[in-house]
Amino acid sequence: MSFLDCTCISSHSQVQSISIEEQYEDVSHQCSSSDVSPCSVLTDEDDITDLSTDPAHYQLLSQLGRGFNNLSQVSMARHTPSGRLVAVKNTNLDECTEDELLQLMNEVLLSRLFRHPNLLTSRLVFSSCCQLWVLSPLMSYGSADSLLRSCFPDGMSESLIAYLLYGVLRALEYLHHMGYVHRGVKASHVLLSAEGRVCLSGLQSVYSLMKDGKRMRAVFDMPQHSPSLLPWLSPELLRQDLHGYGVKSDMYSLGIVVCELVSGRVPFQDMPPTLMLLQKLRGSHCCLLDVPPYPLGDMGALKVSRSGVDSGIGESVATGSLTRTATAERPQSPSPKNHSATLHNLVQLCLQQQPERRPSATALLTHPFFRQVKKHTRDSFLSLMYPAVPVSCPPDTPPSGTPTQTCNTPSPTDPEPEDGISQSHHELTANHWI
Repeated sequence: MSFLDCTCISSHSQVQSISIEEQYEDVSHQCSSSDVSPCSVLTDEDDITDLSTDPAHYQLLSQLGRGFNNLSQVSMARHTPSGRLVAVKNTNLDECTEDELLQLMNEVLLSRLFRHPNLLTSRLVFSSCCQLWVLSPLMSYGSADSLLRSCFPDGMSESLIAYLLYGVLRALEYLHHMGYVHRGVKASHVLLSAEGRVCLSGLQSVYSLMKDGKRMRAVFDMPQHSPSLLPWLSPELLRQDLHGYGVKSDMYSLGIVVCELVSGRVPFQDMPPTLMLLQKLRGSHCCLLDVPPYPLGDMGALKVSRSGVDSGIGESVATGSLTRTATAERPQSPSPKNHSATLHNLVQLCLQQQPERRPSATALLTHPFFRQVKKHTRDSFLSLMYPAVPVSCPPDTPPSGTPTQTCNTPSPTDPEPEDGISQSHHELTANHWI
């Protein structure tokens, strides 16, 4: 079976566009959260549906990375007629199995269905010979995961965390309203544009709750590539019993993401999968640590929060996940990590063992922790991002038929980055566009 024989791509033309169809209704306005925030504002650069579908019109500037079982290459590219920068994912269809082709088709079709400023969708798709080209807006700050590794190794500020989570919650509210559960919420799927728009990616893991025209309360499907998602998956999803799981599974994953953004480390990640599964099913969960400044490797400074909310290290978090290693990726924390009571409460709500006790995405958008988001403007957002800078390319990049590393070279006026930070940022950003 060839992908080019599918109904979504015609083989009669060498290059054919798959554009967003107008008959799909945008239901994002039906969601209860109507507040306009910089994390949800679309700009002219985000609309790439009017770009051409001729591969010759795209100059590949820098390879960002690979993904989809190493079959896809993600590159930063310039649309030469307009000069606009986009992200391009190229996949060799001849090397894909039938199951992989079906996954690609599903992701393309979902991208045509979903329209929301906080969802990263494939806005322009076309085929050329055996290559599938998938274009999306360039998210210049990359993923939250890559930002943690390169610029915030000991966690982000609460203001930045609130900003990112608010955009993710708006995306989840939309998906849940449409009858889908994401199943892949994690920091590496949270992307950020230079203008401050937050996008949730990872649509390949999305699963529909609809069956025979009716919305089911629970589903039982196990997501593909689930071993890589284990730390973020909810207990009810991992349990695989007759109760199944629903949209509240995403809220548990969001709680793990909060812990990830706060500390720069993923709870459960240092555990063997069997032990991780056992801890989650037993009801053990992670809480936030309040950490004062301390030298690298000094574990004696860890203390329990006195905010009145249970905090500290539980049985579910391996000791190894708290070790500060003396590398360029883990510098010393510059300030105390005393978390607010509202942040503690947010994590506690999301990580409830019983799904029905977790709030919905709509309800969580009204949580007191997110009141600070409404105060942000684009300028205040940029101050939150320091010292991170968006990836960019000089306008005089020489033409080339193959990807170059021009974009990864700092300008003479930029400060020299620490060893491994600049390169790791661009490499780690890449794989989460897929």
